[in-house]
Amino acid sequence: MVTRAGASHIGSSLSAVDILSVLYGGFLKVDPRNPDLPDRDRLIFSKGHAAAACYATLAEAGFFPLSLLDTYCRNGSVLSGHVTRSGVPGVELSTGSLGHGLPVGCGMALAASRDNKPWRVLVLMSDGECDEGSNWEAALFAGHHKLDNLTAIIDCNAQQGMGETNKVLDLEPLADKWRSFKWAVREINGHDHAQIGQALNAIPFEEGKPSMILARTIKGKGVSFMENRLEWHYKSPNAEQLKQALDEVSNGPNRS
Repeated sequence: MVTRAGASHIGSSLSAVDILSVLYGGFLKVDPRNPDLPDRDRLIFSKGHAAAACYATLAEAGFFPLSLLDTYCRNGSVLSGHVTRSGVPGVELSTGSLGHGLPVGCGMALAASRDNKPWRVLVLMSDGECDEGSNWEAALFAGHHKLDNLTAIIDCNAQQGMGETNKVLDLEPLADKWRSFKWAVREINGHDHAQIGQALNAIPFEEGKPSMILARTIKGKGVSFMENRLEWHYKSPNAEQLKQALDEVSNGPNRS
């Protein structure tokens, strides 16, 4: 998808795709045949620049035909370079202007709580996105209102557009920050499907507290020349790189 379109953000997509796989592999209460089911769980993909991973997962889950992925990031396509709700079944919110997903998720969770609705709200964020003050306002809000039907997952790949997160704006100790905002927190390996599933199946971690999953990940995971390389926030693979990347994703990287 990314190579065909000459698009970017493949590194950010690969760091999040294991999390998405577990979410849509049976955890989320959603129905691809009825994407607007009133009592469905709501997942907000807040790191909307990693749209390729989001769209590919939705297609694999059956929300729309796989053939639509061929139009990704092309003129006139509904599959734009940042996640877009209009015309895309399964997308709850147009995102990519970072810092909006969690505040909207708080509003959804509060509405569900006050209306005694059974559905849950999950927000998948990036660590660089935590530079945005709007997220910390939302964190205060969620803790204050005891929104234990809200879960945030941060894809902590330790890089953002301009460099390593700890050098651009150091977030650590990140877990302690969220706990101080009255969230219950767990840290996991964001590429270990068993750990992801165990954490999701344990939510809410504490009654009366929103849940935070800090998923430690690797930008460009699974492709040797992309892993932890900032340039793959922007670059698009050429034909030769694509062939190597697809081979490594299928068979594992040759690191000799």
